[in-house]
Amino acid sequence: MTTEPASRPMYKVMGFGKRFTPGFTLLEVMVSLSIIAIALLAVYGNYSQTIAMNTDQQFNTTAPLLAARVVADFENRSLAELTDESGNFGPEFGGYEWSVVVESIESETLGQIAEDLHSINITVSFNNEEKVFQCKTVRFIRREGGN
Repeated sequence: MTTEPASRPMYKVMGFGKRFTPGFTLLEVMVSLSIIAIALLAVYGNYSQTIAMNTDQQFNTTAPLLAARVVADFENRSLAELTDESGNFGPEFGGYEWSVVVESIESETLGQIAEDLHSINITVSFNNEEKVFQCKTVRFIRREGGN
């Protein structure tokens, strides 16, 4: 019985005198790396899309609530205090800014009543208007000395 030294690799004899060494060929390694790369690209694409959707959803939830806060502040003001303004929501809502434009409504059909109607346009923006939410409300505010 003959034994080979342990330091020599084991060879298996295949047909026609060719010897086979155990392991992977370069082609097999390249194909497997290509498959892994394609799978990772698909996972990364889904991940980045999920992050973008999460940011959009967070803005679409937060902006209307912040706009309602601004409307509530402007609802209780007198006609003299209704002016165009802008500002931010402080450090707890970093990146969010608001602006209000107040306009008088003119209507021949409504006549003098239209003088008491005011359009309040609220804009809430995020990251220097990267995302913008706008809403508009109409308020009836009696003029001082009005009927």
